[in-house]
Amino acid sequence: VTFFPAMLSLPVGGSATFFCNISMENDSGSEYSLNWYKETNHSQAQKIAEISRNNPQTRTEKYLLTNHTPAFKIEILNLHQNDSGSYYCGLITFFEPDKVMESNRSHLVVTAAPEKTNTTDEPEMEEGNPPDHIKAVLLGILLLTGAVVLLIFGYLTVTYRRGGMIPCGSCAAPRAWEKPAVVSVSTVDYGVLEFQWDQCTQLPPETRPVDQTEYATIIFPEEKPVMPER
Repeated sequence: VTFFPAMLSLPVGGSATFFCNISMENDSGSEYSLNWYKETNHSQAQKIAEISRNNPQTRTEKYLLTNHTPAFKIEILNLHQNDSGSYYCGLITFFEPDKVMESNRSHLVVTAAPEKTNTTDEPEMEEGNPPDHIKAVLLGILLLTGAVVLLIFGYLTVTYRRGGMIPCGSCAAPRAWEKPAVVSVSTVDYGVLEFQWDQCTQLPPETRPVDQTEYATIIFPEEKPVMPER
């Protein structure tokens, strides 16, 4: 009974495959079974699986046994680091009671899984195609710039209106160009009027009235352009 390969080193998560090859001088009608064993740190061997001559395949959660007489295959599935150890097979024949033949030992070493790098997981950024967060930042800057321009335009519009500018399409004309309003203002001037005596009527000195000075107030309306106060 031979067991091979003699040494396997595999990472966690993989599977290990061993073969047990038997040779019998006269196996016609012979009944036998094959046991599989594991040893850890030279401890007592532990039976892990079994397959008979007439059974083509046996499967458990951890092991898959396949009958390829005279070779038998065992697969150790979903390896963990505690699967490391020594493995061998034992042939049990029924025509010779208590006849057990053991094979040589093979060693299995389960290594840690390789570290995964993120370089292959992240897609490379194509030239001229910026990521979404850069597009969002650019859009925010454009919106902020537009808001600032609108604020400046509104401020200038209010300032021009307060400063006497009126909009006329794309330009603004000063209010000074308009025709000034005319406001009537009355003024009062004082003067002395002299009245001539009627020379045709001569009165004696005795009846001549005493000289008198008469005052009159004459109001002349005058129109003066008055500029409205700003």
